[in-house]
Amino acid sequence: MKSKRLVYGRQREISKLEEIVKSEKSEFVAVYGRRRVGKTFLIKEYFDYTFDFHITGLANADTGQQLFNFDTTINTQSNLVFNESSENWLIAFKRLIEHLELKKEAGKKIIFIDELPWFDTRSSDFMMALEHFWNGWATNRRDIVLIVCGSAASWMINELINNAGGLHNRVTQKMKIQAFTLKEAEEMLKAKNEAFDRYQILQLYMALGGIPYYLEAVRPGLSATQNIQELCFDKSGLLRNEFGNLYRSLFKKHELYEQLVETLSTKTIGLNRREIIAISKMKSGGTLTKILSDLEESGFIRSYPSYSGNQKDLIYRLSDYYTFFYFKFLKKNGAQSENFWINMADSPEVKAWQGFTFEQICLDHVSQIKVALGISGIQTYEASWRGKSDDRSAQVDLLIDRKDQVINLCECKFSLGNYTINKENSEKIKSKITTFKDVTKTKKAIFFTMITTYGVNRNNYSDVLVQNEVTMDALFA
Repeated sequence: MKSKRLVYGRQREISKLEEIVKSEKSEFVAVYGRRRVGKTFLIKEYFDYTFDFHITGLANADTGQQLFNFDTTINTQSNLVFNESSENWLIAFKRLIEHLELKKEAGKKIIFIDELPWFDTRSSDFMMALEHFWNGWATNRRDIVLIVCGSAASWMINELINNAGGLHNRVTQKMKIQAFTLKEAEEMLKAKNEAFDRYQILQLYMALGGIPYYLEAVRPGLSATQNIQELCFDKSGLLRNEFGNLYRSLFKKHELYEQLVETLSTKTIGLNRREIIAISKMKSGGTLTKILSDLEESGFIRSYPSYSGNQKDLIYRLSDYYTFFYFKFLKKNGAQSENFWINMADSPEVKAWQGFTFEQICLDHVSQIKVALGISGIQTYEASWRGKSDDRSAQVDLLIDRKDQVINLCECKFSLGNYTINKENSEKIKSKITTFKDVTKTKKAIFFTMITTYGVNRNNYSDVLVQNEVTMDALFA
């Protein structure tokens, strides 16, 4: 490990990189994940910004511009002098081989190609040349580490990792860089000398998610509310116009992707495919399937199986916190007056958003919830559920179906203090449990589980209904 900043958040990835460098064969490493998640930062920090060759693709450039970028880059990094322009990618990669063969130092030669999908321009021979470079030269050596990186996760999966041509099964290692968990976000903020308690970190996470680039911009000495105001609503805010760049930089037909995530933002409980088509007016077929797959691979949405296990009943939820925040507040209020978010902090609209977003945080931290429940070693099946029985309908955001004949029905509540179950709440909970049993016909024991910020106040209702409690501290484990 070369940088102390890597202490938080990326231990698993660091271990894999260490194994790759020690490998006795050449390695082809594909790194992908959502934009701003820290892919490039991780690779550059680990290798201490020292590569045998490093290049970054140009956004929205044609083949000639990409080749000019390559020629300029290799002329600055090589002892060789190439006076003529590369006519095509086969010539460009031949020059890269010549450059690398001059290096006689012991150890692995590290090549880092960032934003690889941008090089694959229309009608270019880039992929053929990359294939020839790897199959015809690199695999005949033991000292090459080729690391390619891209935010266009769908391209990385479909065109590279699952390549059906000459690069089929040639990628030797793949690394999907995920957003930080709450624990990792807390470690990062503490490393920046932030003095937030966990309630404040939850508030930040709801708007920014676990995206390192966003969290890095959080300023010490300001509350979570003040930071959100400054980053998202102030005229010079770093994230005020982030949405406009986010999807455009990743997807060619970005309007369709934006239309789909906006559709999902209208229903916090999620939508199945039929509902998405009905609300968005998008056509069913391969295009919709590709958009859903691309968004999920890129980390913007997540699909959850229904309790029935029927793939046709998959529930899709918008899981990118910034995107959800954008549609709830930024899109219609981005031009509001100074201190808009600070003045909105205690509004019913914000409290409702916090409640829904806390549910998503719980869905993203199921493994931590299982540890808190003492069932981490038990095989489980997690799902969302919606159903009707007679004149009753019910929704369960998270159920944990266990091999030990128990089902945890989880209710997630975000509040400033301890949560109190009153008579009205208790009737709703009883109705939910009854409806679930009637519809599913389950014979398993039902453990009603409350996941809250600070816990549940004990009273006659909670004593009867609640079998398990999990507080926000468990989500940071």
